[in-house]
Amino acid sequence: MAVEASVTGPPQAEAVGRVASSAAAAGPAAVVLGGLSLSHLLNDMIQSLLPAIYPLLKQAYALDFGQIGFLTLAFQLTASLLQPVVGLFTDKRPMPFSLATGMLLSLCGLLLLSHAGSYGLLVTAACLVGLGSAIFHPEASRVARLASGGRYGLAQSVFQVGGNAGSALGPLLAAFIVVPLGQPSVALFAVAALAGFVVLSLVGRWYRDRLRAGAARGKKGGAALRALPKGKVIATIAVLLVLIFSKYFYMASLSSYFTFYLMHRFGVSVQESQLYLFVFLGAVAAGTVAGGPIGDRFGRKVVIWGSILGVLPFTLALPHANLFWTVALTVPIGLILASAMPAILVYAQELLPGRVGLVGGLFFGFAFGMGGLGAAILGEIADRTSIEFVYGICAFLPAVGLLAAFLPRLDPPRAA
Repeated sequence: MAVEASVTGPPQAEAVGRVASSAAAAGPAAVVLGGLSLSHLLNDMIQSLLPAIYPLLKQAYALDFGQIGFLTLAFQLTASLLQPVVGLFTDKRPMPFSLATGMLLSLCGLLLLSHAGSYGLLVTAACLVGLGSAIFHPEASRVARLASGGRYGLAQSVFQVGGNAGSALGPLLAAFIVVPLGQPSVALFAVAALAGFVVLSLVGRWYRDRLRAGAARGKKGGAALRALPKGKVIATIAVLLVLIFSKYFYMASLSSYFTFYLMHRFGVSVQESQLYLFVFLGAVAAGTVAGGPIGDRFGRKVVIWGSILGVLPFTLALPHANLFWTVALTVPIGLILASAMPAILVYAQELLPGRVGLVGGLFFGFAFGMGGLGAAILGEIADRTSIEFVYGICAFLPAVGLLAAFLPRLDPPRAA
């Protein structure tokens, strides 16, 4: 299916601004947000199958931790490097049906992953899934803001919690389907990709119609926020990216290597380790739900400050805990750490009004890139030292949250 703009008149950034203004007056478009959240769930569930079956691939292809890390790097860099480009392009030329096209690319990567017979094909499959993600996330983030009705934090939380829930479901489904049935059973998840394609095609129609309506009205959008000096904007974006670095580097230690850590230190089975990983990823999903609405109510900076620095006591305790407390500590870690991303994304959108696609692409892309880089670096460290050493050094990463003190306050607390 072709990627198209499909709007009458000049369907550029001005049309998006006009639509956003009228959408804010109408209130949140719940069905559209639900569709975006569901498609995000399906998209990220498919993507999470790759790290979820790492133990299976490691044994089947005799991979070391460095090769496992490179697989994650291939996926994350493909996604991260292209996302800002996609976002910048769609800021100028919205493409409603690019969402569905991205899901088709993920489907191709999924099918290749199920039948890959070599490490090279595994890397290619990871790149295809990453490309689908690069197309999906910036435009989906834009549509979520468009459908928010002015409750931007809530909309981003609803959108992102779908992705977190999908990431949590991936290991669970891998434990009960892929591990018992083997690598070819990954192809069964093509049904999920096709469902996502249908949902995103419908969302694309809604987006196309709103762009047409905005172009026909020919009205100006709402007033932009007062711009900060250029140097202050650049410095603030840099601080936000460093905070994302600390968040996703630590997240990579859990999403990519927590199963190995549990098996190596506590002797649990592959299936048990997947269930414990599900506990952490479920907490991440719950934390994402809370971050956006709390930011709408109390301000984004409060959430950003608390969500990254506030997790530090738990990360410091985790390397010294027994099995029960190791799993238990991942719950507050996931809850607190995950609440940051909706607040960071909306904060950056308010910092750079009119650049929603660029912000979505830059921040989602950077997050994926840091996750991939973290997985590769931590894998090499684990090969040279031990998996326990990795968790010992990662425990200090949330201390970077102290940099949140340098963020300017953009929004006063709002009434409920």
